[in-house]
Amino acid sequence: MTDFSVFSRGAEGRIVPPPPPAPRFEDELPDRWGYGDTRLFLNDRGNIEVTGNRYPISGHELPDFLPWMEGQLSHRIDPQDPCLSHYPPSIPGARSCPAFMADIQKVFPADGLSTDAKVRLRHGHGHTQYEIYSIKHGSLPRVPDLVAWPTEEEHVVALVEAAKRHDVCVIPFGGGTSVSQALLCPKDESRPIVSVDMRRMNRILWIDPVSRMACIQAGAVGGHIAKALQPYGLTMGHEPDSIEFSTLGGWIATHASGMKKNRYGNIEDIVLDMRVVTANGMLERTSVHPRESVGCDPRLFMFGSEGSMGIVTSAVVKLTKLPEVQKYGSLLFHDFDNGVAFMYDLSQCAVYPASVRLMDNVQFQFGAALKPRPAGGPSLKSKLEKAIVLGPLGFDKDKMVACTMVFEGTAEEVRSQEAEVYRRAKKYGGFKAGEENGRRGYMMTYCIAYIRDLAMDNYILAESFETSVPWSQVLALCSNVKQRLREEHKKHNLPGTPFLSCRVTQIYETGVCVYFYYAFHFKGVENPSQVYSEIEDAAREEVLKQGGSLSHHHGVGKLRQRFLPEVKSQVALDFVERTRETLDPSRIFGCRNQAAVPEPAHSP
Repeated sequence: MTDFSVFSRGAEGRIVPPPPPAPRFEDELPDRWGYGDTRLFLNDRGNIEVTGNRYPISGHELPDFLPWMEGQLSHRIDPQDPCLSHYPPSIPGARSCPAFMADIQKVFPADGLSTDAKVRLRHGHGHTQYEIYSIKHGSLPRVPDLVAWPTEEEHVVALVEAAKRHDVCVIPFGGGTSVSQALLCPKDESRPIVSVDMRRMNRILWIDPVSRMACIQAGAVGGHIAKALQPYGLTMGHEPDSIEFSTLGGWIATHASGMKKNRYGNIEDIVLDMRVVTANGMLERTSVHPRESVGCDPRLFMFGSEGSMGIVTSAVVKLTKLPEVQKYGSLLFHDFDNGVAFMYDLSQCAVYPASVRLMDNVQFQFGAALKPRPAGGPSLKSKLEKAIVLGPLGFDKDKMVACTMVFEGTAEEVRSQEAEVYRRAKKYGGFKAGEENGRRGYMMTYCIAYIRDLAMDNYILAESFETSVPWSQVLALCSNVKQRLREEHKKHNLPGTPFLSCRVTQIYETGVCVYFYYAFHFKGVENPSQVYSEIEDAAREEVLKQGGSLSHHHGVGKLRQRFLPEVKSQVALDFVERTRETLDPSRIFGCRNQAAVPEPAHSP
């Protein structure tokens, strides 16, 4: 029976969780993706080995991956000839502003400010191939001059006010996972630049378990949010690939999407309210409502603002009960066309999984090559399953594709989701491939970024980019973008053959999000990072030509800003620019992301 007394408790019914442990930045690597205890490397036997114990492949040797990758690239990878990193590069000296420092030192503790060169370097880049290649094999012409770690909203307000008084440039920093060059400092910026690292503002300020809302500081990292809400039986449900490192404020600033958006929504569906420190003061509201009609809502401009309009300090988010049941599943289809047809069919029904993702054949093989080689009984079982799939079931190893699912909800909801998925899959020749393959495929998402660093260590440049596209154009887009990449690879006279792959990661009634992966072997290539950037731009041109969006959730930053006039009218561009001028006439927030007159994105 419902306890009706909970409805009369008001704000007194809110829960204030204990503060989380202080974030451990030292656990993360400054020159590559992820945690310091996880690394992929070529061992003395010429096999890839994975350190640590965080992921399904951790602690294992992967003997099949290197030969498979060599086959994809048509190029031998020599373990005895690594591409040695020169990290750290030369780091520009810090520009001083004594008056500004004197002001903020009155507010910030001593350990809340740093001019250390390596700390400044890390806060001056994200994780595009250009940025990582630059810090390992080149340099960055401009990095922040000071890094500040606020712990309270008052610190952020004081810093922004001081920046206005002393003409200092401010760039917000979340988890540093940006893949749009949004954190690169404008190289011609003459003012001192301060990077405002929000990760010490990581508390859940309150939870309303009745209304299922929580107020969370913007520097809270996704994984920590999920862990902190779990004891109360609640979740945000927002799980981007970068959930281990990215922050709530970063999700808002990039207009993010998560792997389970089918059930929980994208970030704009989850965030109910926010507080933002702008150059003109605090953007705030007096209360939060389920919905309202009170004129234009300035908070909406913060979604996708990428640090150009202010600093989000906290947000009120919608919560959901932790799922009673979570199950994984997987399917095999004979080819990509049948897989896409299934995904379309699924998108038109009322019930489908929290996450459903379709891998093309190359990505399916990629995942299989990353499996540790089983021994004994499991090896025999694996061989038998493979023989059945490629024999009586008639699958072709060079055409078959895989789909992985995550089912969440009550036991009844999960049964309904599974029944609907597998019933519809049969119409397209889908074959159930088991729960374990589904779990492994979902968790593999967290490992892929580590592979990019292994690749660069062995003369391979690799990157992903995404788009969204209507259903009627998805097959043409996937085919034509891959063909354009092949043509660009040949045009640049690059060695071997390109690695090309795609997957459908999010579905909507009207279309899908598609990720592309491209890599090439760069030994002997002059200025390979610049070449990669030119090819990626050509691929983006093809994406737009085929009806795809400029980005689905990665954002624009500086990487894609030159394409903005192709997707927005001049009136729309002027509208955004004039809004920024009103909020920040002195351009204190001077990251220049989505700039009307951009500087070259890839200049070395």
